[in-house]
Amino acid sequence: MYAYFIGKIAYVQTDSVIMEVNNIGYNIKVSAQTIQNLGHMSGDVKLYTYTYVKEDTLSLFGFLTREELELFKKMITVNGIGPKGALAILSTMSVDTLRFAILSGDAKSIAKSPGIGAKTAERLIIDLKDKISAEEVFALNTPDMPINTSGTETPAKKEAIEALTALGYSATDAIKAVNQAEYTSDADTEEILKASLKIIMTL
Repeated sequence: MYAYFIGKIAYVQTDSVIMEVNNIGYNIKVSAQTIQNLGHMSGDVKLYTYTYVKEDTLSLFGFLTREELELFKKMITVNGIGPKGALAILSTMSVDTLRFAILSGDAKSIAKSPGIGAKTAERLIIDLKDKISAEEVFALNTPDMPINTSGTETPAKKEAIEALTALGYSATDAIKAVNQAEYTSDADTEEILKASLKIIMTL
C-alpha cells in the first residue's frame, strides 16, 4: 500500500514510532536497532514500509533501508515467523550479520532473538539459505565489517572457513574473520587461515 514515508519522528515508543507526514501521524512498528539509529538523526526521515493486513489487523512496519525491508519480507514467508518475530530478529541482528548467519547455518545466533527458538531458527535458515547470495555476503563492505580486497568467494576461502569451524568457531565468526583478514588475492588456504586466526581472536 505504502512504499515509504518521509516525515518527522514525533514520538518514539518501545517498539514503534509516530511519524508525522503532512500533519498526519502514522504509527509505524520498527526494530530496536532502527529506534537506536533514529536517535542519531534529525529533520525529515525516510522509512521504507510494509503494510501487514490480517483479518481485522492493519499494521505498518518501517525500515531505514530497502535491504532490511526485503529481508523482513523474506523472513515472514517462513512458517512460524510472523512480522513480530522478524522484527525481533532484526532488533538483535543487523542485516549483514543475519545474512552471515543464514548463509553459514548459524542457527544458534539467530535463536538468541526474543521468541525465536532453535527449531524456528533452523527453519529460517533452510527456507532462506538459497535466497541469500554467497557473492552478496562476501562482497559486504561496511564500516563495521571491512573485507579483504580479494573480493569474491574462492575455494581457498571456503576451505579456510571450514577449517575455522572445525576448530570450534561459529560459522558466522569464521566468515567474518576470513572477510576481514589481510592477504593477497592469490593466497592459498594456509595463508588465509593464518591471517584469519589473528582476526577471529578479536571477535
